[in-house]
Amino acid sequence: MAPHHSTGAGTEAELPGYAGQYRLESCLGSGGMGVVHLARSDSGLRLAVKVVHAEFARDPEFRGRFRQEVAAARRVSGAFTAPVVDADPEAERPWMATLFIPGPTLAEHVKRNGPMEPPQLQRLTAGLAEALRDIHRAGVVHRDLKPSNVLLAEDGPKVIDFGISRPSDSELRTETGKLIGTPPFMAPEQFRRPREVGPAADIFALGSVMVHAATGRGPFDSDSPYLVAYQVVHDEPDLTSVPGNLVPLVTRCLAKEPEDRPTPDELMAQLRMVAASYDTQAFIPVRRGREPVGKDTGLGTGKGGREDVGEDEHGAGVKGGARTDVGRSRLKGLLPAAGSRPSNHSVRTRFHVALAVGAVLLTGGVAAAVHHVGAVPHPTVSGSATGQSTDPTGRQPWTRSLSAGSGAGQSARTSMCSYGVKTLVCVQPGIHAVDPQDGTVLWRRTSDFAQDVPEPPVMAGGLVLALVQKGRMLMALAPSSGKARWKLDVSAYAGGVQFAGRTVLLTSPDGTVTGVDAASGKQRWSHRLPGHDRPTFASFAADGLVYAASTASGTSGTRVTAVDPVTGEVRWDRRLDGTLSPVGTRGDAVFFVSVDAFAHTEAIVSYNASSRSLHRVRLDVPLMQARATVRGGTVYLLATEGSLTAVDMDARVQRWRLETSVSRGSTPVADAEHVYFTAADGRLLAVDARRGILLGQTSPRLPKASDRVVADIPAPLLAMGMVYASAPDGTVFAVAADDPSRW
Repeated sequence: MAPHHSTGAGTEAELPGYAGQYRLESCLGSGGMGVVHLARSDSGLRLAVKVVHAEFARDPEFRGRFRQEVAAARRVSGAFTAPVVDADPEAERPWMATLFIPGPTLAEHVKRNGPMEPPQLQRLTAGLAEALRDIHRAGVVHRDLKPSNVLLAEDGPKVIDFGISRPSDSELRTETGKLIGTPPFMAPEQFRRPREVGPAADIFALGSVMVHAATGRGPFDSDSPYLVAYQVVHDEPDLTSVPGNLVPLVTRCLAKEPEDRPTPDELMAQLRMVAASYDTQAFIPVRRGREPVGKDTGLGTGKGGREDVGEDEHGAGVKGGARTDVGRSRLKGLLPAAGSRPSNHSVRTRFHVALAVGAVLLTGGVAAAVHHVGAVPHPTVSGSATGQSTDPTGRQPWTRSLSAGSGAGQSARTSMCSYGVKTLVCVQPGIHAVDPQDGTVLWRRTSDFAQDVPEPPVMAGGLVLALVQKGRMLMALAPSSGKARWKLDVSAYAGGVQFAGRTVLLTSPDGTVTGVDAASGKQRWSHRLPGHDRPTFASFAADGLVYAASTASGTSGTRVTAVDPVTGEVRWDRRLDGTLSPVGTRGDAVFFVSVDAFAHTEAIVSYNASSRSLHRVRLDVPLMQARATVRGGTVYLLATEGSLTAVDMDARVQRWRLETSVSRGSTPVADAEHVYFTAADGRLLAVDARRGILLGQTSPRLPKASDRVVADIPAPLLAMGMVYASAPDGTVFAVAADDPSRW
């Protein structure tokens, strides 16, 4: 994209001709971070394209935030947001194109028409609760829900501007001392502990938005953002003029502690109780004269806080910028005449027409794509397995809750499991042995296996091996009873403990590697590996070897050493071009991912030790922090932004790429037919291995309430014709592997 200008104060100073392939037709609005333009796709679809200001395009930190905004917006379904059509965060001027949605923001409506009437307020609240449920199920925390970020579309409210949102599984944290948000709509924890903000913060913001919609002001009002911050943390909200039947609901939303606030589902249930007569009245409010579009937005910059940038009717950031009336005519004929009230008959007619259109779309093939989006999560019962519908093969899906601490106020914690000797062994907290057929807990140890187990247990040498005491002790347990067989102090190895088949590899700080028999705990061998200062190993069951890969500073190659873990014998040693990490094997071939200077996976490399032949297949698009697995001659990679890619190393070609709704998912696993992986919200997804088509996914399994996020996402396990996965709500569950469409 070649901008005409890159300096100047007005929006016309930064009017580029194109963003990617899209010609920019007119400016919709300007904000502190970018300009939003009206554009059209090749098929004529109207788009709102956000183009980042030139000064921010040169800031690597801002580019990272913009990439996160794109990833967050992509994860959420388009039912309650402006769907992302295309984006290029890596362009000279980063941009994102979303579907153009006409309609005013809630801030504009309240300023021009005054507070909403109770039926309209109830519909707004229900719509926003549904939107937050959808956003949170996708594993995203918005963190800046406010009236200017709520778009009043003809079919209900749309939540826009994910500029400071983050995936709830993200490791990104707000810097200490830096508050990000809009003070009147920020939750107390955003001021007290901004590094630990969870979904409950969006519920607090929803309560503040409800007050604004009902009264024209916020529950905490002051000219000073500092005083507002104090009131949010310490004072009770001012709910004067809020409809009486909604006061208890708003009060719960504005609770000071996150665990005291309702979930979106609870919010909708309570709303139905207090408003049993609430009807599907027209969402767009009655207009008291034409709503002009001008420069005065009534929104300013809060001193001492984040710039409070308003949003125009297209999801554009607006700060004193000119707007246009583009797209307003689409509402003509769909809205009641100025000053009139719509009849219930006309409203219901439009509502039923919308349902009929939706039914036609579903029968046209959309049903397969949205079948699981709004699915109700599987019920779980603490301490007992929950049965589900029986698979035609006779395999019975099940769900088991292993954690009593995943309820309100508790941190998200996902079980880490391993499979072996026909047993699932999981950490959550303590160690639990689970029958893989029905989820029955066979035994558990919690006294000496508290919440400090750093890694999943490993089945090796016919025993369960687990690191305890914060990784200082390695303990071997009998898989049938959980009784200790041997213990080994590994504190001297400072975390250098790895497992390879029937051998435990211990690496000391000086680089010495010691092989220990997993069955007895006895030492087998000990020596250094030439060319590796302190090696880490990758092992794959296919060939029984372990691989150490080291890149020396100042060099462009990687030294790869193949070692027999039983004897410590070096089988081969090579220096290969590029920065490589082994991800799998097949026969004598070892597969590597190759990363560039920005740690993006840019190619797959295969090396055959027997023939000394090397092949490199470059990816069509580099992948961020990709996790990979190998099945046959195909490498499957899942990137943090949700791209799942298949590379056929036999044909030396990239077969397909699928953009999923998952950000920072698990390492994928594959069988002959499917690729499986888990998401941060607890979903298990299955993709057709040959065609790259999503075949099925389970419902999200999030904690009831949590201030924290999932740190690690365990990969699913394949065994006995089942897929076993674990979720942040503390459950472990099993589904049949052969028919994901039934999940």
